[in-house]
Amino acid sequence: MKSQATMICCLVLFMATECSHYRSKIHRKDGDKLPSPEEKPKTGRIQEKCHGSCISFSNCSQPCAKRFHGEIGFTCNQKRWQKSTETCTSLSMKTLFKDSNGASRLSIAAPSIPLHILDFRAPEPIESVAQGIRKNCPLDYACIIDVVKSSEVTSGNIAFIVELLKNISRDLSDNVTQEKMKSYSEVANHILDPAAISNWAYIPDENAGSDLLQSVNLFAGQLHIHNESENIADELFIQTKGFHINHNTSEKSFSFSMSTNNKTEGILGMIEIPRQELRKLPPNASQAISMAFPTLGAILKEAHLQNVSLPRPVNGLVLSVALPGRLKEVLLTFEKINKSRNARAQCVGWHSRKRRWDEKACHMTSDIMNKVKCRCNYTNVVMSFSILMSPRSITDKVLDYITCIGLSISVLSLVLCLIIEATVWSQVVVTEISYMRHVCIVNIAVSLLIANVWFIVGSNFNLKAQDYNWCVAVTFFSHFFYLSLFFWMLFKALLIIYGILVVFRRMMKSRMMAIGFAIGYGCPLVIAVTTVAITEPDKGYVRPEACWLNWDNTKALLAFAIPALVIVAVNLVVVLVVAVNTQRPSIGSSKSQDVAIIMRISKNVAILTPLLGLTWGFGIATLIEGASLMFHIIFALLNAFQGFFILLFGTLMDHKIRDALRMRMSSLKGKARAAENASLSPTNGPKLVNR
Repeated sequence: MKSQATMICCLVLFMATECSHYRSKIHRKDGDKLPSPEEKPKTGRIQEKCHGSCISFSNCSQPCAKRFHGEIGFTCNQKRWQKSTETCTSLSMKTLFKDSNGASRLSIAAPSIPLHILDFRAPEPIESVAQGIRKNCPLDYACIIDVVKSSEVTSGNIAFIVELLKNISRDLSDNVTQEKMKSYSEVANHILDPAAISNWAYIPDENAGSDLLQSVNLFAGQLHIHNESENIADELFIQTKGFHINHNTSEKSFSFSMSTNNKTEGILGMIEIPRQELRKLPPNASQAISMAFPTLGAILKEAHLQNVSLPRPVNGLVLSVALPGRLKEVLLTFEKINKSRNARAQCVGWHSRKRRWDEKACHMTSDIMNKVKCRCNYTNVVMSFSILMSPRSITDKVLDYITCIGLSISVLSLVLCLIIEATVWSQVVVTEISYMRHVCIVNIAVSLLIANVWFIVGSNFNLKAQDYNWCVAVTFFSHFFYLSLFFWMLFKALLIIYGILVVFRRMMKSRMMAIGFAIGYGCPLVIAVTTVAITEPDKGYVRPEACWLNWDNTKALLAFAIPALVIVAVNLVVVLVVAVNTQRPSIGSSKSQDVAIIMRISKNVAILTPLLGLTWGFGIATLIEGASLMFHIIFALLNAFQGFFILLFGTLMDHKIRDALRMRMSSLKGKARAAENASLSPTNGPKLVNR
């Protein structure tokens, strides 16, 4: 009997050794070596090619590498296959608890147990995460950490881990201890590493980032802390702190310092609970839990806001807080991550149901020295907060109002300008120079009027239901007519120089008209058509978020900016020449004559500045990073009201037009009086009676 027990012991030990040896060989074969804490998570190199012809907006899929389950989806964009989705995963319920099952089976093999009790049957399959954790590591979830941390951070594995954390938060949050929170944070930290951020974009479920944040908040909200103040979890990309509070507690604050993108210096963040809020608590102790995430802001995707024309990047830590229900307000301090972007910050809270940043949840109290202070309302659906940075183009409501009102007035002014020109045309176009001058004004007004109409159409274009070809057409006509505006301004400047320099010899009207239309419409047409021909084959003519010239991919916007700025520079030289030529010094001139000269120069400059488009020069200041809001307001005022300025300086301030209008009005009044007198004359009496 004793020898039989010895044989059983040897047999069991041999089997255990062989199984362990075989399992280690499998690990070496699959390359599942556990990384050191300093080692970066592996992103995985998987098939990223799609065979076959690439037709715009067509889709295809490819299987993942041999060790992965799932597929990679591709979309044809600009004649290239680009990866759109990926579900490649090496994780499963089987791999998650594989080592734990083997250990539990071998642990029962002991020499004191009779042979007929030993059970070498396959273990019962684990049907859920909660079941596997309760069976293998109910105290600290340690049994899943090594498997998760050794997995490559493919999009499929990230989605699997997010679902894993959701299941833990839903089914295992009844008794959350500090040990469980540490394990939970280690798992979450693996997919929050900067090396994994790019793969979040290919997860089919766009709500994965929001689900992760909501799961972490839910799990942390059930955490029970023991000491007065605790640093519960201190991972690189997720930190958790907590302390006890009651109505007698003085003002409390959580302070965080975390690095982003492996930078050595930390980004600061702080959450404060005001004293007046703490007074709402009952005498018995409550607790406050807070978490900080340096990389989560790059992962969160806003629902219902994918079509906004400008992005809303997160520029600080994402700070979450779990407080007693009676507390409704917190104070937060954020340090800006990108300090070079001198734009205004916006305090926001993440709405877990709407899955987007909510501006109404917070308001900013100060923005000084790259630190932003916010006062935010805490609710069950808004538990996480951060700061958004304004895009490079200022989206202030004042500018929107200025543009809307200015364009409306400009359109009406330009229509009135054309009506006046048509009314007095025969009286004012006497000489070749005056004829061409009014031709320029009419074409400037027509170009700006049509350009403004196309701008309004493009601004109100429905991006969700837009037809791409229509967007290209809107952009083309806006581009063409704005360029026509500038080239007609250039021709007007050349006409002024021609009038100053050439005195005795005049060009024929037909030749001047041909040159004017060649410059005013021919040059813009060549530039606009060439730009479309070069950029449109690769779908790079228009922006993906708005009907206007592309900048990020093809720099098509330069086809408008360069000609406009060159013309502005040339026209500025013309204004200076006019100012110098206007000054006619004479010997012994009096002060009154000097004042008259200054007034004449100022008047000419004031008239020529809007007519030659010099107001667009302020646009250069708005392109500079960190430009003051005042430059944007001045630029909007001068250019939104440009049609009004053309009516005022180009038409109403011209004394010849005013004289022609007075003569026209006088003749109309004379005709009206003559008709009235004729109707009241005695000879018409019988006719009136007969009627």
